[in-house]
This record gives sequence, structure tokens and C-alpha cells, in this order.
Amino acid sequence: MATQSKLTALDQLRNAVLEARANSDRLFEIVREDSLYERPIPERNRIIFYMGHLEAFDWNLFRSHLFSLDSRTPVFDKLFAFGIDPVDGGLPTDQPSDWPSLSEVRNYVQTLRDLIDDALDAGVFPLVGKPDSYSPETLLRIAYEHRLMHIETLAYMLHRLPYDRKHPQSQDPLSSAPVENEMLKIPVGQATLGLSRGPSAPFGWDNEFSSFTAIVPDFRIDKYMVTNAEFLGFVEDGGYRNSQLWSPEDWQWKERYSIAHPAFWNQAGSTWNFRGMFEELPLPANWPVYVSHAEASAYARWAKKSLPTEAQWHRAAYGTPQGAEESYPWGPAAPESSLGNFDFRRWDPAPVNAFPTNKSAFGVVGQLGNGWEWTSTTFGPFPGFQAFSFYPTYSANFFDGKHFVIKGGSARSAACFLRRSFRNWFQPHYQYVYAGFRCVSE
Repeated sequence: MATQSKLTALDQLRNAVLEARANSDRLFEIVREDSLYERPIPERNRIIFYMGHLEAFDWNLFRSHLFSLDSRTPVFDKLFAFGIDPVDGGLPTDQPSDWPSLSEVRNYVQTLRDLIDDALDAGVFPLVGKPDSYSPETLLRIAYEHRLMHIETLAYMLHRLPYDRKHPQSQDPLSSAPVENEMLKIPVGQATLGLSRGPSAPFGWDNEFSSFTAIVPDFRIDKYMVTNAEFLGFVEDGGYRNSQLWSPEDWQWKERYSIAHPAFWNQAGSTWNFRGMFEELPLPANWPVYVSHAEASAYARWAKKSLPTEAQWHRAAYGTPQGAEESYPWGPAAPESSLGNFDFRRWDPAPVNAFPTNKSAFGVVGQLGNGWEWTSTTFGPFPGFQAFSFYPTYSANFFDGKHFVIKGGSARSAACFLRRSFRNWFQPHYQYVYAGFRCVSE
């Protein structure tokens, strides 16, 4: 067997795909079998869909762009092809009985894995080299990262399952000093967003291209993400009852669904608890608050501040007083576990000040991991955007002015998503994602 140093890029990516498969399998094993047809989040598909979707995506991608293989189960290939975007509107109405049995789905998954692995082992890719084709390495990277994205989606879905429907997992406790947030001055300077095209360009999804530089005027930004304790002040001051703090659309949503607190909080008498992945615990004051964009925006207005733009967030994370820009807030070194709460390190957040070396040159702490961070920037194309020919709807379907960019990554984000150019996005009324925020001011 080839040593790690002698593995080709294709071999390394195949190993990464196998590792991601094992990761997703372990996640499904957390759910008790009699709960795999549950729908923990009303806007999402049932859990069983994702079990089939991960393999259907790989199969549909590879057989159309690498192998030219005939489908064995076209009905399932179509059934599991596409998920649901959690936007305002009608909720899915399917019933558990509308889905194939668990044994059928598991057989489908194993059949597709065997077909894909055999074709990759053969190493014959007849569709590569044709117009608009992509290399096997690029397609494997697409499959790998797509699965990792859904591993995070599944995690916050499973977060909503009742505890008695999950097999509990352990995590190490983390402690830190009390948090005293402050605002840090970021001087005027440049922020380079996106990736440059070219033969030596690293992998990126279509919305990561092309690179451009923005000049960002000076501003101030919170040193830490807004904590549960800080957000509690907004709640206790009647923030959810003050319509002046909310846009008309956000207020309508809040009133329609009787939103009165973050979705990760539960009230027990006069106290608040945090809904952890496997247990409920007293509200951790120094953990980041997880909220929707609408709630984050209302808090920022209450605090007489605002959410950062994507360019401001970049400037605070990667800029330096000398003018150069870093690959990561802490410098050029690749992410590793001592630097933050990411890459499946924990199931729940950590204190916002638990990783002081996860700090930018301007002293902003914790911008990578521990919770995505909302920006005020609507998700849209960068200059020179070109949709993937094999996945034209990945980004373009969401350039609708109804989604906002989030940056940074969470505890359940793979390390590859911590790259500077990666962009995530959600609509403003989605409370369930592991996303918090920090504020800016002039």
C-alpha cells in the first residue's frame, strides 16, 4: 500500500470521502431506529431523506460526469436528489409512510457505494475531457464537502430531537474566565474576498469566485461573539416585544410564530436553560447565543449598533495593521484542535473566550468555529461568478435577496470550511443553525 507521502491527490480525496462516509454513518447511529422517520425541524425533510440523499448526490454526480453508468434505481435517484431550502412558506406535508422502508434505503446506500467504489477502483473516467467536464479530483472534492455540509445540517437537526430518541454522546467540559466584551478599533484598510481563477487556484465552490478587494472604512467590532448573558439583557428589556427594533418582515414572522426567545433556550420558571445536544443545562452565560438573522438584527438595533458587512467581518478577521492579509486570523498555520471549537470537536458551544489564540491581528477573538456569524450582506455573486455546469443551482438559486451571508464555522463545521473564501448563507428567519453574531459600530 502506498505511504501517505506517496498518495496521489486522487487517493487522498478518496480516503477523505471514506472518512466522511464513516462520519455521517456515526451521526445516523445517534438516532434510535424508530426515530429515523422523524422531522425534527418543520421546514426540513425527514431524517431518512438525508440517509439516502448523501449517496444519491454522489451517484448522480459521478455517473453523469465520470462513469456514464446506468441507473439501477431511477425512482430513488430522483426521490433523494434534492433537499428543501428552509424559507418562509408552506411546510412539507409528507408522511413517514410516503418514504421507502429503512431496509430499502440501506440497501440503496450500500448498492451505490459499491458501484461508485468499483468504478473509482477501475480508474476509467470516460466523461472527463469533454467540454465543460471537471477533473476526478474536483468532483471528489465536491462530493466530500457536500457530505460534510450535510453532516453539520444533520447535527443541528438532531439537536431538535427529544433526548429519549437519541443515543447520548460525551464531550469534555470546558471552563474559562468570566467574559467582559469590548469593542475594538479596526482601522481603514483592504479586505480581499473570494478566490482568483487560474490553473493553480485552490478548490472553491462557485460563489467563492472571483477574487476582489474592497476598501473598508474604519469601524469598531465586538471582541467576542455576543454571549447568552448579553442577549439575556435584550430579552429582559422587552426586546421581543418592541416592534421598533424589528423590520416589518421580521416582526411579522416573530408574531406569526410567537417567537419570544432563542430556539436554543427553554424557560423553567424564572430561569433559562440551554437546550444542548444531549442534555438541558442552566444557561451558560459565556457561550455564544445562537439566533436567527432577524433576532441578531433586532439585538444590534437595541444595542445601537449593527451587524458587520461581509467585508468588515473579513477585515477584522484577516487584516493586519501592516496592510497584509493572513490566511487565518491567527496566521498562516492550518487549523488544529487547540485553536478553536471546530472540526467536530464538540457537540455544543464553548465559552467565547475559551481559545484566546484564535485571535486576529486586531485582537478579535474566536471568529473561526464555535458558531457561524451573521453579516448584514445579502448573499449574491462576486464579480466574474460562473455557476458550476454540473451543479448550476448550488448558489444561483439563492441570489434572491432573501438570504444573508454567514461566516466562520461552528463546532460541527469541518476544518476545510474555515478557509478564508468559504461562504455560507441562510434566510433571516431560520433559528436552528449554529449561528451567532457580533456587532459593529462607527
